[in-house]
Amino acid sequence: MQKPPLYKSFLNAFRGVFIMIKTERNFQIELLAFFINLFLIFYLKLTYADAALIIMASVAVLSAEIFNTAIEKICDIIQPDFDKRIGFIKDIAAGAVILIAIASVIIGVLVYWKYFF
Repeated sequence: MQKPPLYKSFLNAFRGVFIMIKTERNFQIELLAFFINLFLIFYLKLTYADAALIIMASVAVLSAEIFNTAIEKICDIIQPDFDKRIGFIKDIAAGAVILIAIASVIIGVLVYWKYFF
């Protein structure tokens, strides 16, 4: 099988992001948080290092949500009916999202603290 041209690979990747935006509530909420952080970066005039930390943490949460959704969709295809083993896999994937979300909140508090207080 021949690989698609590079531009098509990028288009497919961006299509995946747009699908997430259209269909996944948690991703929409996390994307809103990302845009709030972008606003705060410019409004509070964060240093480049602080801005990089906030952006990296935000993108990590969004990426984890994409991976989690992909795992859930694969599980649903493999086993459409309830299965404890599939539930276990989905819970583990969701656990990764919540851990990175907690870490990003901690990073946010550590970074924004000096700008607010």
